Amino acid sequence: MDVALLTSIVTAAVRAGTALLLPALGEILTERAGVLNLGLEGLMLVGALTGFAVTAGTGGVPAGLVAAAVAGGLLALVHAVTSVTLRANQVVSGLALVFLATGVTDLFGRRFVGRTVEGLAPVPVPGLGDLPGIGPALFRHDVIVYAGYLLVAALWYVLYHTRLGLHLRAVGESPETADAMGVSVAATRYGATVAGGMLAGLGGAYLSIGYTHLWVSQMSAGRGWIALALVIFAGWSPVRALFGAVLFGGVDALQFRLQAAGSAVPGHLLLMLPYLATLAVLALASTAHARQRLGVPSALGLPYAREERR
Repeated sequence: MDVALLTSIVTAAVRAGTALLLPALGEILTERAGVLNLGLEGLMLVGALTGFAVTAGTGGVPAGLVAAAVAGGLLALVHAVTSVTLRANQVVSGLALVFLATGVTDLFGRRFVGRTVEGLAPVPVPGLGDLPGIGPALFRHDVIVYAGYLLVAALWYVLYHTRLGLHLRAVGESPETADAMGVSVAATRYGATVAGGMLAGLGGAYLSIGYTHLWVSQMSAGRGWIALALVIFAGWSPVRALFGAVLFGGVDALQFRLQAAGSAVPGHLLLMLPYLATLAVLALASTAHARQRLGVPSALGLPYAREERR
């Protein structure tokens, strides 16, 4: 394969993968605390619209990114209340977020359809951006891509090398034991769910003001569901999520390249490639042996009530 073409595909894969990596990291954080949030698609939509609207209204990209993170966190807070405090079914609550966000963003996003914003611009890393091949592919992106790299390292360190991470994983594995140790299960799950929602909202904002610089209805286009599959693919590991995000992003980028090259394969089939890859991952991860090897948090999706502790 031509080096220039390969560099182009990897560059596109990193950019497309960032929109998957951020919500996937947020979901890893949330699920490690034992809360299942299927509302990533909705959180991304709210983040995308909020980020775009604030950026278009103020002209400030930083304000748009902060607003998107806050919007994602607030919507995730709704899920935390229903799942942790009210102990409602987490699957139903997450799906309700998707339906709610889809309707709200379709309604309030109409006035922004067709508009564009300047958005994020590439900022090459001095020295690294000039490296042959790898420089353009990895180090000539915008700040959110670099933030994704840093977040992977930060989340990995917090989860496996800090007391906070130990408490978080304990709550996700055995909330009864964590509670007996003096760890607040509710506070931990609230914090993880809101922080995860903020990352998902930031991922949505990256779509609208970093990746496309425009807003269209339902622009997440299933990326929230792909991010959920990516969490399983990564085995709830932030480092593996980075590689998985680039891989899934590469599949997305490849189908665009094949269409542009005039592939004989029908365009509709090429558009299905990212979702076929998602289905394959979910099918492989659905077996009992795979679930055991992947290390699913034992208390994932299970509500906890202190008075029921044995």
